[in-house]
Amino acid sequence: QVQMEESGGGSVQAGGSLRLICVVSGYTYSRYSMGWYRQSPGKEREEVAVIDHDGSTAYTDSVKGRFTISQAQDRGKNTLSLQMNALKPEDTAVYYCAAAASRWLWNVRGPNAWGQGTQVNVSS
Repeated sequence: QVQMEESGGGSVQAGGSLRLICVVSGYTYSRYSMGWYRQSPGKEREEVAVIDHDGSTAYTDSVKGRFTISQAQDRGKNTLSLQMNALKPEDTAVYYCAAAASRWLWNVRGPNAWGQGTQVNVSS
């Protein structure tokens, strides 16, 4: 059974930083991709960043240079992190960690495992 437990959301002023954490267990695909989506009220869910099993990363243009995705594996668990710097009010959203069995599946079909979401609020 896949478990994805998120933490680290909160409220911050523009220009500040937050670090989101997602502890993933039970996701046994060896060539996985994992990452973060976000959704603001009235908007579609948006891909933010993705990292592959081999460490390759990709970011949506609006967060390049400000956000950094990373991962660490230990005892069968994968800890996914999103360091968010220079936050802007438009970064306000619910952030979801997600996983797919491969980058192809991530890109074409989307993730098949999701966290419960964590709220990030950035005030001006």
